[in-house]
Amino acid sequence: MSHARHAARTARASRELIEASGDVVARRLEIMAEAVRDPLKADYAELVLMGSEKVEALSASAAAGASGVMAAADAAGRIAARESAAARSALAAMTAATPAEALNAQGQWALGAWNRAVRDGWVFGAAMLKLQADIVHPVHAAATANARRLRRSA
Repeated sequence: MSHARHAARTARASRELIEASGDVVARRLEIMAEAVRDPLKADYAELVLMGSEKVEALSASAAAGASGVMAAADAAGRIAARESAAARSALAAMTAATPAEALNAQGQWALGAWNRAVRDGWVFGAAMLKLQADIVHPVHAAATANARRLRRSA
């Protein structure tokens, strides 16, 4: 999926999450008020869901976040090792060469480092956009499902 699509998907999901959260909070406040007015007719199933579903959605969101952070750290480690090897190789080429060859080796290393940095930046940016979408997804799914269910029960 492209950067723009990840960003658009997350923006759309975030907007829907905000709207659904407002609807859910409003309806659940009504349910709590009804429970205070008449405890024998309270919707205890819904009152219990108020806590358990949050734990479930936030746990799934945290798991996605932890997984994504670990993947990013692993990728950063691989990039650092690759760049260290490239720098060592370029340094070796500069010390055993004529001044012109050393300059060429330095230029080749710099050009390669720049190209890899740009490519790695795009890959990392895409991974972060996907991670953001993955983190929002469980909370979005729970909130929008609740909003639909609570609208039917109102």
